[in-house]
Amino acid sequence: MNASSPRLVPCPQCGALSEWRPENKWRPFCSERCKLIDLGSWASEAYKVPVQEQDAGSSDNPLDD
Repeated sequence: MNASSPRLVPCPQCGALSEWRPENKWRPFCSERCKLIDLGSWASEAYKVPVQEQDAGSSDNPLDD
């Protein structure tokens, strides 16, 4: 890839290719619409970070002993 051609990345929401440049204020998304859809998914908890639950009786913290 030469330095003058912009890097193209797939939009995380719709998959359309968008330019990864400072002028693209929505990067890595292709548009404001895709950015807002993604934000709405986080706000409605459609995306969640997995958490491993611990048993109530066990603790990995040595200060709890």
